[in-house]
Amino acid sequence: MPEQTSTAAKIGNIVVWILQIVLAVQFVMNGYALFTDSFVAKFDDIGFGQWFRYFTGVLEIGTAIGLLIPPICGLAALGLAGIMAGAALTELLLVTNGGFDDAMMPLIFMVWALVIAVYRREQIFGALRLVRK
Repeated sequence: MPEQTSTAAKIGNIVVWILQIVLAVQFVMNGYALFTDSFVAKFDDIGFGQWFRYFTGVLEIGTAIGLLIPPICGLAALGLAGIMAGAALTELLLVTNGGFDDAMMPLIFMVWALVIAVYRREQIFGALRLVRK
């Protein structure tokens, strides 16, 4: 007899999908903003060059799209958490006018992505099993 999914699990899945969609929309917008001139000065402060701004924008948009694809949404959430950890560290250590206040938003997004990754851990394990074959 097939196992019945509980109502709580169904509601949890819906809530996590809403979190994923909202985070995906946010990071499509964030990634797009990195292609505008508004982040040139910040990436000059970082010191890696403007190519890094474009690279970061592509990563953010790519992980945002990945959040919407069920088989890879957990991996995308992990990737986004890593990007946000890097952003927080950059704000804390490399940006001259950065600091804890500037690192706060990337840290919030990192935790948000980690919550999704934990909930979608079965997708992560499934993707890892495919890689090992």
